[in-house]
Amino acid sequence: MTAAQPHILGIRHHSPACARLVAQRIRALRPAHVLIEGPADFNARLDELYLPHRLPVAIYSYLCGGDMHRGSWSPLAEHSPEWQALHAGREAGAQVRFIDLPAWHDAFASLENRYADVADAEHERRAEAYEQALTERLAVQGRDALWDHLFEDGCAEDELAARMAAYFERLRSADDPGSQGNQARERMMACWIAWAVARGDGPVLVVCGGYHAPALARLWPAMPADEPELPAPPQEEGAVVRFGSYLVPYTFKRLDAFAGYASGMPSPAWYQWMWEHGAEGAARRALQHVMRRLREKKLPASTADLMAVHLRAQGLARLRGHGRPLRSDWLDALAGALVKGALDAPLPWTYRGPLRPGTDPVLVQAMDVLAGDVAGALAPGTPQPPLVQAVQGELAGLGIELRGTLQLDLLSDTGRARSRVLHRLAILGLPGVTRTRGPKQALSGERTEVWTLAQPFEQQAALIEAGAWGATLQDAARAKLEDELRRAQGRIAALAEGLNRAAWAGLAAVSGSLLRELQAAVANEPRFDDLAPALGTLHTLLRHGQMLGMADAPVLRVVIEAGFDRALWLLEPPATIAPVDMRAHLQGQLALRQVVADTLAALEDAAAGEGEAAHRLAIEPARALAVWQRKAADAAAAPVSRGAALGAALSLAGRDGAASTHRVADALQLLQSMPAATLGDALTGLLALAREALSAEPAFAAGMDRMVQALDNAEFVLALPALRAAFAWLPPQERGDLAGQVLALHDAGHLSRRALTGRLAAGASAEDQAVARAAEAAVMQRLAAWGIDPQAT
Repeated sequence: MTAAQPHILGIRHHSPACARLVAQRIRALRPAHVLIEGPADFNARLDELYLPHRLPVAIYSYLCGGDMHRGSWSPLAEHSPEWQALHAGREAGAQVRFIDLPAWHDAFASLENRYADVADAEHERRAEAYEQALTERLAVQGRDALWDHLFEDGCAEDELAARMAAYFERLRSADDPGSQGNQARERMMACWIAWAVARGDGPVLVVCGGYHAPALARLWPAMPADEPELPAPPQEEGAVVRFGSYLVPYTFKRLDAFAGYASGMPSPAWYQWMWEHGAEGAARRALQHVMRRLREKKLPASTADLMAVHLRAQGLARLRGHGRPLRSDWLDALAGALVKGALDAPLPWTYRGPLRPGTDPVLVQAMDVLAGDVAGALAPGTPQPPLVQAVQGELAGLGIELRGTLQLDLLSDTGRARSRVLHRLAILGLPGVTRTRGPKQALSGERTEVWTLAQPFEQQAALIEAGAWGATLQDAARAKLEDELRRAQGRIAALAEGLNRAAWAGLAAVSGSLLRELQAAVANEPRFDDLAPALGTLHTLLRHGQMLGMADAPVLRVVIEAGFDRALWLLEPPATIAPVDMRAHLQGQLALRQVVADTLAALEDAAAGEGEAAHRLAIEPARALAVWQRKAADAAAAPVSRGAALGAALSLAGRDGAASTHRVADALQLLQSMPAATLGDALTGLLALAREALSAEPAFAAGMDRMVQALDNAEFVLALPALRAAFAWLPPQERGDLAGQVLALHDAGHLSRRALTGRLAAGASAEDQAVARAAEAAVMQRLAAWGIDPQAT
């Protein structure tokens, strides 16, 4: 290699052997430039990496704006080659640079970890075939055992470098261009190499993933000598795009390949002990910690077992040609000596990824010990995103300490303000902020909620990462919520839940682009019984959400208007309704009726000069009334749906005497057209939607009485269950009034109304009665919370 040629060291991320090789080469070569695979947009802030952090830490890079949100981590441990390159390079007086693309580039669109290199299918096939052939030839199991066998056995520096060069050349042949993302990254890294070589001020040493090394050696001579410019971040029309990088504390658990980290080394605690104490020191510490853990968990771990593990490991090392036992030797020895029964899952160190179900408890504990519980910490003064300070300020201003239990009164200004802040933190997914009790719906009327608060280690990192969403808590929570609403893809249940969370958090405003997306997405909801009930929740928030800051919120108006049109379209065709969907169907029709009623009232107020038409929904009440009328007349429609449709139309009709007569006549005409088996279903729909208009009408009670009397015994038995269910829609007072009317029709006014309503309750199932009693107790408790004595009314 000539002086004009760069020294390209392909490494495996977090390998102690690679870390030692990098440090030795830098100290021996004393290069003018040390170029490291890492986010080039962090170069202006490299000094932050030299602060006295406790490792591991990671560079978290993000891009957020519109429907784009990308985040990736570049983890660094003491035994990471990149970390050693950073420090050995500075000690040698070299110019140290990161040379990879920023994490917001399209090349990282699908990556959560910079070091999780993604190759195309052909490369994966070749790499797996090559590694499989080596493992079979060398009689080892898995790629990690293969790596240890070839590179972590303490061989000399030159031999290690030669082995790795040959290994990575076979993994990345000259005819393998790599994925498009890797091609973009490699062009960027090659440009940096060409720039450093062209300066001619000394040797250039490059530290990069071994997969990239052969490609960089081929690419860099053809690249321009100018200093590379960072590409511009992607933009989205109408959206503010935020991007940047910050240091975050990391953990060995998060770094561990077995916890899902797709590149780098497994068992970081083991390799940290290797780095600090060598193979023999790592083995001593591993055995000590594993045996202690097993004894704590009451698993087999006697002194004799320890001796057996030691003897087996030594024998396996000799058999496999290792100068001393390696990680896989010790793990195989643990399994052989301590696992007494048959294995229900593969040995966890023979594959990559999370532990599989059925793994023996002894092996689960051993892998957990070797993963380690080390947690990093940032040095004081490390720059952090504005959100961190903003959250701390809001919590302090409201007197919220993240510890213990906090009970809030939602009717007080302070309680509501605290609730909003905690709900915003919950939207951001901040660990340690958990709502343990409180109403599900934002306008349920309950006044108390309880939060359990703590400060787990993960909280600081999560808060720094949440800084990608915005600089203030309100902005960050709104951006994260918008992302969740987009991901709902028009599914109304998910949208309603998201907007309910928005109400709790006081986040009424969302971007215009999201409003357009939601409007189009809601139009694809396939089920009326999912769509329409959710509209009721959203409409309540729209009309009565003043306390929550949601009254007349544009996002609610857009979803309700789009959902209303879609619901009418879904309602009109005839369709069967399963019993399990009946309540949801009726709740949906009730929601549509309420939307129409409020719109008609707003129109009347505007016509009388008592309101502003601008505040009403942009819907057509006449269209809804026409749909209900056609539905009620459709003999092919489900009886409960026909009854509800007629009930909705009747309840919105005028309230003069003539209108009352017509309502009763129309209702009785529909019921008379029903066979006994579906009479109760049609009545259920009528009473669910028009009980106020019908139950107090003597003519309706008389007509129903005549119909029931006209049924023969068989028809009566067939109709009775659904009739009983229909009258359950009446509140107790109205049910009693109706019973009084029926008694009067039969000259039995001297009897108590309980002669009829009591039998209804007595004939109910134990489960129904239990539900009724629980509901009654909840109502009484709610009244008491509001200071109302039910006995005094």
